[in-house]
Amino acid sequence: MPPAFVQLAAHPVRWRLMTELAGSDLRVRELVTRLAEPQNLVSYHLRLLRDGGLVRATRSSADRRDSYYHLDLGRCADELAGSGTALHPALRTTPSAPPVRPGTRPPSILFVCTGNSARSPVAEALLSHRSAGAARATSAGSRPKEHLHPAAVRVLRERFGIDVSDRRPRHLDDVAAESFDLVVTLCDKAREDCPEFPGHVRRVHWSIPDPAGLDAPDHAAFERAADDIDGRVRHLLPVLATTDPREDER
Repeated sequence: MPPAFVQLAAHPVRWRLMTELAGSDLRVRELVTRLAEPQNLVSYHLRLLRDGGLVRATRSSADRRDSYYHLDLGRCADELAGSGTALHPALRTTPSAPPVRPGTRPPSILFVCTGNSARSPVAEALLSHRSAGAARATSAGSRPKEHLHPAAVRVLRERFGIDVSDRRPRHLDDVAAESFDLVVTLCDKAREDCPEFPGHVRRVHWSIPDPAGLDAPDHAAFERAADDIDGRVRHLLPVLATTDPREDER
């Protein structure tokens, strides 16, 4: 019998769902529109993907009655590698990020959340760190706080060796005139508040709960958020490395 991952991914509807969720976290109604399939069919296949551990749902912080669905790319990579090995040992893969294409300008990415005090500055710092300068990262907030959250500063220093103690939150208005290739919202509320930027800007949403917004926030919540963001950043790097930002300018 084929491995479970192959059985799950082989169905046309589930493959299309995975393809859509590989790019951005989405709600059911958005997936229904993109797939042009009935909601009950989309929900059924989402449930199978969730049962298989490939997709997870998080309650929207903007509308608690709604949920965002997220494809776990790390789990998919592990399952895909395991499926190849199950067929033949020589098919064992070692994933690696391709280098940035020569002759291209560094892509410019804006990370957005509400306060610009935890999630978006963490994403900015991690992308700058992981890309070693091959991508230009910026962050801003729709209602920025006065200072970065101390726990966010601490988790970046302790887990990744990154010092952002001198950074200050900034408002979206401060970057409104800048040019970006990709805008990533990390907050469900900020997704609704994020303005349009000039040019052909691709938009992606990462639905990540606010570690500072919990009833009793603790350091572990910031560690979980940072690990989630780091995983997404590492999977974003190959996309940036194989996409020429100038294509939208031609």
